[in-house]
Amino acid sequence: MNTNLSHPVIQDITRHLNSLTPKGRILGNYIIQNPRKAVFMTTKELAEACRVSEATVVRFVGKLGYTGYGDFLQALRDFVDTGLSLPDRVDLPGMKGAGTDPLHRVLLEEINNLRHLYESADREAIALFVERLAASPSVYVIGSRVSYTFAYYLGWSLTKVRKGVHILKGSDSTVIDCLSNAPEGALTVIIATSRYPNELIKLARVSRRLHQTLLVITDSKLCPLIQFADRTIIAPSRSIPLIGYPAAISSIINCLILELASRQDAAMKHHQERLEQAYLENDILFNPHTHDPRG
Repeated sequence: MNTNLSHPVIQDITRHLNSLTPKGRILGNYIIQNPRKAVFMTTKELAEACRVSEATVVRFVGKLGYTGYGDFLQALRDFVDTGLSLPDRVDLPGMKGAGTDPLHRVLLEEINNLRHLYESADREAIALFVERLAASPSVYVIGSRVSYTFAYYLGWSLTKVRKGVHILKGSDSTVIDCLSNAPEGALTVIIATSRYPNELIKLARVSRRLHQTLLVITDSKLCPLIQFADRTIIAPSRSIPLIGYPAAISSIINCLILELASRQDAAMKHHQERLEQAYLENDILFNPHTHDPRG
């Protein structure tokens, strides 16, 4: 378990401990010592565990500067998530989902994640991403481990609306060669999800040293790549995943592609016509007009 006191949520608590009431200090110390338990607790459950009132819990999170208990739990969730191993995640009480079957539990968690994204999405950042994706002469999309799935999805989708897209796997050391040889004005997009592979952190640092424009898509404000990024889109998760929750980041990717496609400029139309011609000439995709149902 990650007990690094440099994490913002723990810093918030330790910084305020001396100025809190005795009951507030009980809450703060309990959360510092039991973050995995507290992250799944309602105000009532946390109050009962610390033998204080719910009103004390509400005043406590307000004293720390959070607008509400939900915002505090999100910050605590991000802290807990960054330090959990796979066995830790399997043992989390939130993974058991008592009272619901696995399908309903996963769907409800994804719905909650999407609702949170809908309410908190940085539309200015999304608009900037679209502008950079449209204007840059070359785009390098990078992911690693589970985030490579998203990187491939974004990169493959981009090839349908523009030229000059390169999809790179962060675990391949030749990515550094590709970034070093990238033309002037190239754009780097890295998708990084918890638990944040070190190879992606290294590539973000390389991109910054090369003075390239770096855009990052991630799932938490605590993502270590943010410090190197020119701009970031965060698709936060309300729950702690075993592996990851795909709906929010996939929705961001779809939004970026739809915004680019809606421009319908002459260059994109020409690009798409050439693609369709290549598909037809090489029999790449199913065509109902040429398919013989009798085999």
